[in-house]
Amino acid sequence: CRLIMFTPRGTPSSGRRQAPRTGGRKSVSAAQPGLLFSPRRSAVTARSTPTRVQGHAALDSHHFDIQTFGSSLPVKVMEALTMADVDDQISVKVEASGWAWMVCGEQLIIWKVSQTSVLSVCKDLQLPSSEFAYSADLISITSSRPLDSAPIQVRSSLALAVSPDGSARFWPSLAHDGTYTETSLDFAGNVCNYVFLLLFQGGSFIVSSYRGHLLRLTPDSSGKLQQRPVQQGQGMLSGIGRRVSSLFGIRGQPADITVSTVFSVLWVKETGCLYSLSSCGLSKWEVDENSETQVLSWSTNQIITDSITDAIWDSESNYSEIKKGVNVSYLDMQYTGLVVLAAAWHPGDTPCVAYFCLVTLAESIAPSPDLLTVEVTKYNPPFQSEEELQKTRVVLPEPSSPAAYLYNEELVFTCSTGAGRGGLAEEKISFSSPGDRIRGGGVCAGLPVFFSQNSGLVAVLARESASLLPETMEDSLCTSVAGPEGTPLETPPKIDSVAQEDKTKLLKQAFLQFCRHDLVGAQSMVDELFPSDGEGSAELDAVVTQIDLDLVDDYPACDPRWAESVPDEGAGFTLTSLILLHQLEDKMKAHRCLMDFLLQTGLLDRLASTMVRMSPMATRLLLCEHAEKLSAAIVLKNHHAKHPELVNTAILSALKKSNTDILTNLTPADVFFREVSQISSIFECLLDEEEKALKEHSDAARWAEVVLNVNDIVKDMLQAAAQYRETKASLYRAPENCGPEPEYIPWTASGGAGGVRTVITRQHELILRVAYPHADVELRGMLSEQLVALLDSLLSGYVAQLTSLRRAGQQERYVTLENEYTQKRSELLAPLLELGQHQWVAALAEKYCDFDILVQLCERTENQSRLQQYMVKFADQNFADFLFRWYMEKGKRGKLLSQPIATHQQLASFLQAHDHLSWLHDIHAHRTLYSQANMETRYFSKKKTLLALSKLTALASDMPEAVHRRQLNAVHLR
Repeated sequence: CRLIMFTPRGTPSSGRRQAPRTGGRKSVSAAQPGLLFSPRRSAVTARSTPTRVQGHAALDSHHFDIQTFGSSLPVKVMEALTMADVDDQISVKVEASGWAWMVCGEQLIIWKVSQTSVLSVCKDLQLPSSEFAYSADLISITSSRPLDSAPIQVRSSLALAVSPDGSARFWPSLAHDGTYTETSLDFAGNVCNYVFLLLFQGGSFIVSSYRGHLLRLTPDSSGKLQQRPVQQGQGMLSGIGRRVSSLFGIRGQPADITVSTVFSVLWVKETGCLYSLSSCGLSKWEVDENSETQVLSWSTNQIITDSITDAIWDSESNYSEIKKGVNVSYLDMQYTGLVVLAAAWHPGDTPCVAYFCLVTLAESIAPSPDLLTVEVTKYNPPFQSEEELQKTRVVLPEPSSPAAYLYNEELVFTCSTGAGRGGLAEEKISFSSPGDRIRGGGVCAGLPVFFSQNSGLVAVLARESASLLPETMEDSLCTSVAGPEGTPLETPPKIDSVAQEDKTKLLKQAFLQFCRHDLVGAQSMVDELFPSDGEGSAELDAVVTQIDLDLVDDYPACDPRWAESVPDEGAGFTLTSLILLHQLEDKMKAHRCLMDFLLQTGLLDRLASTMVRMSPMATRLLLCEHAEKLSAAIVLKNHHAKHPELVNTAILSALKKSNTDILTNLTPADVFFREVSQISSIFECLLDEEEKALKEHSDAARWAEVVLNVNDIVKDMLQAAAQYRETKASLYRAPENCGPEPEYIPWTASGGAGGVRTVITRQHELILRVAYPHADVELRGMLSEQLVALLDSLLSGYVAQLTSLRRAGQQERYVTLENEYTQKRSELLAPLLELGQHQWVAALAEKYCDFDILVQLCERTENQSRLQQYMVKFADQNFADFLFRWYMEKGKRGKLLSQPIATHQQLASFLQAHDHLSWLHDIHAHRTLYSQANMETRYFSKKKTLLALSKLTALASDMPEAVHRRQLNAVHLR
């Protein structure tokens, strides 16, 4: 380690930026193949001098104000930007402590961000020479004083800069910026091309290399830096897989730091914890003033990748193939709860776009998929290169808020982490005017602050009136609640006399106020409309149901093609006709806003029931049904793009059956996807097309594609609905101390003409009766797999329905439905068993506890070991008793005698009710037979036979001689 103390003579200017050297900087990728690193380069072709503006008028934003943050930039910063060379890489970092710094070439300018007009503290420092480009991530400033105590703060502040190739320069006090020490860091021969610098208690630092080495640097009393490896073994990632557990139950990766790549390092001062995200997973250390302890190692990368892939491509019919080709790049990590910014893309997509996602991880050593949340943002630019993706970072201003700001050189994208309620309107704010670039950012004074090359430090502030709803829906909602001549509808003095239609409009108006962040006004209007001590819950249910129905079935009236189709009263939520897929996504967002509104205003817990399909249903579950249908509609739209001919034909048939007119300037898809609540009508029409293809074509090659595509569409739509119902169950859960609710019949389990249960039963018959006999082995396998997925959906509907009936007063209905379910289950699975599809039959029979099918399967395959496994697996459901009874009913009593020892106790218990057989299993068979002979009074021959058998068993037993003689005498006396 080379340690040199510098005390330059003369003024502190001796440490300032020297004249730039000729030539560019070397790229680390040249020295270390495969590493992603950008050599020095400029993003602008000419120099430009930033101008300070009070309101960033050049930027256009619907929901945000971009305002100057702090006082004017220091002159040195302005000069540095003006004098910067074309090949100088410029980066800026802003910290909550109030310090900001800019790296421009080998010049480091540190200044104190001031909220007043007081002259800002500014220091101009020279960085160690390096052949690689610096970034602001290689600098750290200590600070323990408040934001506005600048003079004291300068005297007590330290600074450390590390060059990419491992040369550290330490300033013990910024008040004496000409005095510093220099140290060469030992990174075991690895080029330090991507370093994060983090500050700890006691004035020490941690430096991390791109390859995973961690060093702790501590200044001694003379200002020299003492270095040592972090206490963790041989390298930063060596503990992964050795200690503690995986967050998601996945084994830790091998501790080979030579193949690890560090994506991000994060120091959380409040908890004293250090996090590292690498190609080996996520690691955590607890750090105090003198030591570090690696407490957890999580092999999270695969589960994160899988979860992101599921969130983006799960609705695709060829998902299993897509999943193999998905790439995920990890870009940044921040803490409001642990949040990882990642981007995913699939090279086979046309066009290939990058989906930016925010993944929230809950820290726990207990494996659980519930510990991960993926939010796929709407920022999905065309994919260019992984290097371009790495330029995007994330800022999370408030720990208690899900608000998030993604940024790169050209833009800021506002969004939400998805881990909490509320969030920001998703919007792209461009900084691409001539000469402008974003050079960095951070959080200061609780605000997201970015450094614009043209305008300096700017804060992005959400407008208080900005709505959570999509912009066009916001506008049309205003229209739908307007009174005469476009004036807002006023709340009448006597709310009791208001018609339900007007109450619907007024509650919409309260919803609009809520979306504009006026919770107090919204709550006040809700309390007037539906006072908590009042009656009329049925009216509340009707109003809420109508509003949500208006959302999902909204007319896109802002599209001029729809102008003639929108109802004159304008009571709906009109929405611009975007691409149909985006329109459906916006409807889903509006539904979530409505659920948030109902929850926060207390209306959600007051909802009771509503009539649906001629039966009452809990209103909460009806709202969930609307969202499920939106999920299914989004899946159908994706299939529409892949199979336009099939889906268009089915859509035309569905519109014809419902007598829906199609205007000449609209497509059938425009009309059909508008009314999401009727999305299930497509199922029956798809089966009609399938049946038509089966009748018209005898060659399997002609009809197979249609059948497989129909199966995929129906299956994927039902699975999307079920997934939404399962993952969002907590949002629609009944309140505590809720009274009995009506029987729950999901729309995916509806019967009758056109009902989903009826459709699946029909498809079961079509596949097994018409398609299967004419299919080859490969096609039979595919058809069976698809059919099993459909049957799974049908049976799960029965289970949900039965679960809702498990309460007092519903026993009779429960028994009736259970008998129907048992019979239907057998009718659906038995044909598959006959066709030899044992694997699929077993999967469904095990999941839905069809013991009869399981026993038949084991008997057919003569698999006794599997039968024993079921006895253990379903012991709490008395599978053994069912098996013994099945043997009795099928006349296979002999098998009762060949049961393994482990089941003898269960068998003995079962045979207690069958005395004529129990002696065969009884250890005292002679006594049992003797007792039966004593009870026989009708047939002498039978009595004689029983006594003879008793005598024989007594002779064969190993009882004592005296007992033996006594038993035989008793038999002789009879």
